[in-house]
Amino acid sequence: MMKMDVSGLIGDIKARQAISAADVMSLRKEIWPDGVISADEAGLLFEINDLDSQPGGEWLEFFVSAITAYIVQQTEPKGYVSEDNARWLMQRIDHDGKVESAAELELLVRTMEKATGTPEILQDYVLKQIEDTVLTGKGPSRDGGALQPGSVSDSEVQILRRVCYAAGSDGPGRISRNEADMLFRIKDATLGADNSKHWPKLFVQLVGNYLMAYGEYEMLCRTEAARLERFMDDNKPSVRGFFGRMKDTDIGGTFRKVFDSDIFGGKNAECGHIDAVEQARKLTIVENSWLHGKIHADQNLDPIESDLLDFIAEELAGTGH
Repeated sequence: MMKMDVSGLIGDIKARQAISAADVMSLRKEIWPDGVISADEAGLLFEINDLDSQPGGEWLEFFVSAITAYIVQQTEPKGYVSEDNARWLMQRIDHDGKVESAAELELLVRTMEKATGTPEILQDYVLKQIEDTVLTGKGPSRDGGALQPGSVSDSEVQILRRVCYAAGSDGPGRISRNEADMLFRIKDATLGADNSKHWPKLFVQLVGNYLMAYGEYEMLCRTEAARLERFMDDNKPSVRGFFGRMKDTDIGGTFRKVFDSDIFGGKNAECGHIDAVEQARKLTIVENSWLHGKIHADQNLDPIESDLLDFIAEELAGTGH
């Protein structure tokens, strides 16, 4: 339900086919005064966004902030995007199979950054949209420059970095197998193109992260997060006994899963942590097989792959292997 009738304002925007800074101020005051919007209001903001192909920065920030809050913070547990919200977002954006505006692209990226966890369907969708933008040269990430299919621009380097390192992807600062696969596809499709000078370094950093980085943090799934939130809400008056009670419940197991250790014992895990980090820097059989397949897929070692192998060799040398 709308907080109030804004049909007159919407009519003016439709007539002008443009969104002014004054329009944004009015919408922020009437629709989002308390930081909460309804499903109808969220849908209305998407309709307004479709009216102007090149809106100003005021609209982009308002639209992205409001919809991100609606998707990420207004459904329990806060911070976790539900599958229903993910499907709603994709359907609102996916009119013809691709992201149409800079606001929509920024919305996808910001959602991944602000969320603690997102469904796999949304993660896959975002990666596909980013990859399609790079490979086809069509999309809103080119900052108004000439579209050149098959190259990686500076703005796309920034988007790739933000998406791959986003907390809502595979975890904060951790690169997934799907992301690494995407990076190799982009690299193969843009070899020899007029790419950003920052692209080779980013590729090596991200793929190297997938192969060698240690990730102790294990993100809670949405169900576990909701269960933990209910537990904490039920026990707010008795903070003193919180950890004592938790130890005797299955919530304690959830914490052990996240931190990969027994937080209720007195054992110092520092040495074990250091060993785990060192072990993570070594390539497993699966990782080595994956990398071998990628490198030899075209029977040719390109310069970016060579940089990646040099990076891995240096890291392994640091472990004594």
